[in-house]
Amino acid sequence: MVLKLAIVGCGGMAESHLRAYIAIKQKEPEKFEFAAMCDHVLSSAEKFANIAAQNQTFKPRIYGSLEDMLSKEDVDAVDICTPHSEHHKVAIACLNAGANVMVEKPFGVTVKASKAIIEAAKRNNKIVAVAENIRRGLSQRTAHWIINELKMLGEPRLFFAQHASWQDPAEERIWHWRIERMLSGGGMVMDSGAHFADMLRYLYGDPETIYAKVTQFERWPHRKGDRIIYDEREDSWIAVISFKSGLTCTWSWTIAAPGYSYTNVVHYGSRGCLLDHGDVFHGPFDNAEIIIQEGSKKIIYPMRTIEREYLNSLDDERKRRLFPHGITNGVFVECYDFLEAIEKGRKPEVDGEEGLKAKAICEAIYESAYLGQPVNYRDVLEGRIEAYQKPINEYFNL
Repeated sequence: MVLKLAIVGCGGMAESHLRAYIAIKQKEPEKFEFAAMCDHVLSSAEKFANIAAQNQTFKPRIYGSLEDMLSKEDVDAVDICTPHSEHHKVAIACLNAGANVMVEKPFGVTVKASKAIIEAAKRNNKIVAVAENIRRGLSQRTAHWIINELKMLGEPRLFFAQHASWQDPAEERIWHWRIERMLSGGGMVMDSGAHFADMLRYLYGDPETIYAKVTQFERWPHRKGDRIIYDEREDSWIAVISFKSGLTCTWSWTIAAPGYSYTNVVHYGSRGCLLDHGDVFHGPFDNAEIIIQEGSKKIIYPMRTIEREYLNSLDDERKRRLFPHGITNGVFVECYDFLEAIEKGRKPEVDGEEGLKAKAICEAIYESAYLGQPVNYRDVLEGRIEAYQKPINEYFNL
């Protein structure tokens, strides 16, 4: 059976998904077909449909509303790349219509919204995947192997992910939906931070407690027509994330630190460290180094060297599953995994529960800052703490 796929939300990140699906189609032409493209900006849906038409025998139909698409199309899979506040509404409507869904990160706008998507999937016996691409990259999978299987670093002790820089707050920017809390749910803690939270769990499991300070030092003006609207997102945070194992993570980020910029990302264990060379959201990267302390000597292993060893350690079945067709691009892998999960009736690698658990880390940071005290991760995950999220949940009748 050829799966029928629709893309809902034809903006920036969706284009990466579209290109990934095209790459899949070039490898396996009969795996799926592009059935429909949907965006409230019809020209965006039209653009996607025209690109897709170059890779199959017909042009996908275009829609300006989800309701119209679901009433006219019988699709097997929907890839959702809308603003955060629309994720749960679009996903639940698609699941109720009988489609399987993949939702771009962050999963839901709140923990409750995320749970509502999961419940709809269970109710309709459908698959829900989360479009989390970072953990699927070669360097990230290799880092998991280094820390959890080879145990090259020894017992995990400390993890620092710190960034400080400055952006001019006086510069007038153009309004976009991310600056409004009711549309985005929050700022970078939960936006790019969704990647960090998923990788944190992928490498170290669930945290125990979280204590955070989240701040907006500057006002950030954005022009919307003839009005100036100020950014509601944080420009700085410091979070201390503690694990039952004894591992402590300090994650901090600011764009309100004039004068000196730096980025420091290091995973420490009892035998050595993984020194990353990149940002605080998307690593570990290919240019990282593993540094092992042996007495007064340090032995340095480039990440790329360990990547080759990792690939050589995989049997053919695991290699095909983790890197289908030998491709290590995370967006390709997430899209392929979504289609495979539907085709084979199995769980996707990052399902709704995984997306929810990563989401709860981000929300625990907001909740701790809002309450001014440490919070228990499970209390946030299970909905016992939701003071920060309450007005968002009420706004969406969750």
